[in-house]
Amino acid sequence: MKTLKLSRLVIAAALAAGSSLALAHGHHSGGIATKSDKVVKAPFDIIHTKITTEGNVAVFHMAVSGKAGASKPAKSGKLAGSTVFSYVWPTSLDPSTVGFEAKAGILAFAVTSHSDFDDTPLFDENGDGNPKNDGGVWHSHWVVLQPDDACGKGALKVVDIPKDTKPKLPKTWPGLPILIDSPGWNPIFKKDSLEVRVPFDDIGVVTAASFDGVTAALRVNASVHNPLLCVVDVFKIGSGNLSLPGKVNK
Repeated sequence: MKTLKLSRLVIAAALAAGSSLALAHGHHSGGIATKSDKVVKAPFDIIHTKITTEGNVAVFHMAVSGKAGASKPAKSGKLAGSTVFSYVWPTSLDPSTVGFEAKAGILAFAVTSHSDFDDTPLFDENGDGNPKNDGGVWHSHWVVLQPDDACGKGALKVVDIPKDTKPKLPKTWPGLPILIDSPGWNPIFKKDSLEVRVPFDDIGVVTAASFDGVTAALRVNASVHNPLLCVVDVFKIGSGNLSLPGKVNK
């Protein structure tokens, strides 16, 4: 599987949010179209990324060259060092849009799977009556990202919450010491694509946003300490350079 490292230059480009759009790929229209890459495993080989709106709902869409969601990380049996697979939409939205502190970092919407821990304590995704054993089921998050060389030179992490601090957090924050939200919006997988419908109080903020698409693996730090959750492998970036060229509804 091809991996890419996110450099500080790429992070700067992400925050700048470029403006060009790619052409549509096949039956996928609008958004960012990306050529298939045989080096990337098909379930993570992005060919199309899009965000559209329907009323006050934003629809996050991603398509790959294979079967979306078909690959999940192997269970290690412990939290430290465990792996998270993810489909991610980095955005230009301010983190305060969903309840975090303003200007806390890059706000991204993510669909993740990780069998070694559960970070959606309010929801029972597998329907077995136990809300604490669903980490392996694909589920959604908002996360705030920042670069941290402790994760690798120029690599990203989910922002840690320093001990004895009380930052502004969403109501569905799962209690982990990082800037993550577990809102419970269910991802729908269908053949080569996945979609998540996310309601907003102010959909106008979303329609003005830029975005990109990323497939990646994250890892829980072996010491389960700052940094807690690092992006360790980027499988593919929709734009190729994380320039956030996508425009909502275009």
